[in-house]
Amino acid sequence: MSGKVFDERVKLKRAYESPAADDGTRVLIDRLWPRGVKKTDAAIDCWIKELAPSTELRKWFGHDPARWEEFRRRYAAEIHAHRDELDRLRDLILQGAVTLVYSAHDEAHNDAVVLREILLGHR
Repeated sequence: MSGKVFDERVKLKRAYESPAADDGTRVLIDRLWPRGVKKTDAAIDCWIKELAPSTELRKWFGHDPARWEEFRRRYAAEIHAHRDELDRLRDLILQGAVTLVYSAHDEAHNDAVVLREILLGHR
């Protein structure tokens, strides 16, 4: 499968946005359920908590853009420690579109961005 097609299969979406028909498999990748979101409204197909940043790393980062590069490095190391879950996610992508669902407000500096980079081989 070409890299461009694979890139298009992995989407990112905030948990507070409405599900769409082209989302494919919706995978929640946060450790905690998004505040204020009903499970029926979220349309989550699977929840892979193990791929979320550890509580310690999440609290340390605090969504501070000044800590972004170090967060990416530390989080990548945590992700690679969960090879089975990462492989499970890659298998889903081979089957079709996957949307990584996250709850962070900052769309540029969050765990979903890093996880997508890793899945696409950019990290």
